[in-house]
Amino acid sequence: MSTTSIPTTAMNIHVNANTLKYISLITLTLQNAILGLSMRYARTRPGDIFISSTAVLMSEIVKLVTCLVLVFNEEGKDAQKFVRTLHKTIIANPVDTLKVCVPSLVYIVQNNLLYVSASHLDAATYQVTYQLKILTTAMFAVFILRRRLINTQWGALLLLISGVVMVQLAQTADDSAGSGPSTGPEQNRMLGLWAALGACFLSGFAGIYFEKILKGADISVWMRNVQLSLLSIPFGMLTCFINDGRQIASAGFFHGYDLFIWYLILLQAGGGLIVAVVVKYADNILKGFATSLAIVVSCVASIYLFDFNLTIRFAIGAGLVIASIFLYGYDPKKSTGNAKQTTMNAAQKNPAQLEDEEQLLPRV
Repeated sequence: MSTTSIPTTAMNIHVNANTLKYISLITLTLQNAILGLSMRYARTRPGDIFISSTAVLMSEIVKLVTCLVLVFNEEGKDAQKFVRTLHKTIIANPVDTLKVCVPSLVYIVQNNLLYVSASHLDAATYQVTYQLKILTTAMFAVFILRRRLINTQWGALLLLISGVVMVQLAQTADDSAGSGPSTGPEQNRMLGLWAALGACFLSGFAGIYFEKILKGADISVWMRNVQLSLLSIPFGMLTCFINDGRQIASAGFFHGYDLFIWYLILLQAGGGLIVAVVVKYADNILKGFATSLAIVVSCVASIYLFDFNLTIRFAIGAGLVIASIFLYGYDPKKSTGNAKQTTMNAAQKNPAQLEDEEQLLPRV
C-alpha cells in the first residue's frame, strides 16, 4: 500500500465511522420515541391488558440470549472457549458475580415502575419526566464516583428540573380544566409521576453502580450483561409471583399477549444494546440530540395518536428539558480540541494500521 493512498484511506475510515455513528443515533432516536409510545398504547388499548411483570421478565430473557450470542462471537465462535469463559467469569468468580446482584434487582424494579408510569402518564409527559434520570445519574456520579461537575452541567440540571416541573404543572392544569386525554382505564397522574420519579432514581443509581463495577474489572460489556440478566431473571420471577401471582395463576403467564406485546418486549430488550453502540461510535452531545429528538417525536405523535393537548406551558417546559440535555453534554474544553486531535491521530497512523482499520469497519 503506497503512502500516497493514506489520506484517501483515512477519509474512507472517517466516512464509515460517521455512517455507523449516525445510523446508531437514528436508531436510538426511533427506539426512544417508539418505546414510550408503544408502552403507552399497550397499557391503554382496548381488550385484555397483559401483565407487565411478565413482559419485564421476558425482556430479560431476550437480553440474556442476545448477549450470550455476542459473547460467543467475541470468543471466536469456539464452543469450548465460550463455555470456559462463562465458567471462569460467572461460576469460578462468585464474589464478582454477586456484585451484579444490586443493579440486577434495581433494573427489575425500575422496568416495572416504567410500565406503571406509562399506564398513567401520556407518552409525551412520560418522556419528558423520565429525563430526570440525568439529574439522579449526575448526583450519584458525584457521590459514588467522586466526579466533579462543571458550571454548565450544574446549570443544565437546574434547567432540567425547571422544565420537568413546568411540564407537570401544565398537565395538572390541563386535567383541572377537564381537557386532558382520558385514554385508558383508571388514570392516576400522581401514581404515574411517582413511578417515573422512582424509576429515575433507580436508573441513576444502577447506571453509576454498573459503571463502577464495569470499570473495576477486565470483563467485556456483553459478559457483564450476561451476569446482569442471569441474576435479573430470578428477581423477575420473584416479582411476578409477589405482585401478580394470583392473576398469573388464574389467567396464565402470557395473558393478553399478542404480536404487539412480543414486539414491545424485543424493543425494550434492544434498547440497552443500541445505547452501547451509540456510546461506542458517538458522543454525549449527539446522544443528547437523539434523546431530545425522541421527545419531540413523542409529543407530535401523541397529538395524533392519543389526542394529546399541547399547551404553551408544556412546550416551554419540554424546550427547557431539551436545552438542558444539550447543555449537560457540552464540554467547551473537549469540543475545541476534538478536530485537531482527530487529524493528528490519522496522520500518525502507519499504512498497516490504516489498512487494518479499513478492513475492520465494514465488518463492524
